[in-house]
Amino acid sequence: MSKVKISVTFMLLAVTFCVCLIVSNLMEIKTVDLGPLTITAGVVVFPISYILNDCIVEVYGFNKARLVIWLGFGMNMLVSLLLQLGVWLPGADSWTGQEAMATVFGAVPRIFAASFIAFLCGSMVNAYVMSRMKIASGGRRFSLRAIVSSLWGEGVDSVIFFPIAFAGVLSWNEIGLLIVTQTFLKTFYEILILPVTLRAVKLLRDHEGGDVTDTPGMSYKWWKINEI
Repeated sequence: MSKVKISVTFMLLAVTFCVCLIVSNLMEIKTVDLGPLTITAGVVVFPISYILNDCIVEVYGFNKARLVIWLGFGMNMLVSLLLQLGVWLPGADSWTGQEAMATVFGAVPRIFAASFIAFLCGSMVNAYVMSRMKIASGGRRFSLRAIVSSLWGEGVDSVIFFPIAFAGVLSWNEIGLLIVTQTFLKTFYEILILPVTLRAVKLLRDHEGGDVTDTPGMSYKWWKINEI
């Protein structure tokens, strides 16, 4: 039976992707005023996962990106469950931080569900658009592909997350504004950091000895994580 070899660099990218995803979700509890807008602190970190997603699709192909996305999904869920266990465990008599811990780590199941579903769909759409555009362009115009795929991915993420998380809590006008604001803020963030992304992709290509362009007939089914 043949075994698929995975480089140390790819493994480090996958670990960084998972860490950024988990940290961004932990930071979501805090709101930040950005001029007239109010955003969550996670906005600062979450787009990095999309940048890493673009780098992985560009250099290693959709199949490996799909594996990393599912890995991030699984690790994020594991951390969430372990945190819930930590909140549930009875504290010692000297423990005075139960209320604060429950506030930060005890997000309601509805928020967790919204976050998990939105991340999975948004990341998969981002990787799919990036891969298909690379095939169509013959591997050219990486900057355009990175921006367009991020806009699609962030848009799908926001369209799924906010209605699930806040329907009945916020008005639909407010939810619509949040969807548009978060999508464009995250995409703008990625445009600003695009020179760093371009440099990272070049270093990865040089280090790995090239990149992967997916084939037109390949399977984009989300659940085929064994195809790497």
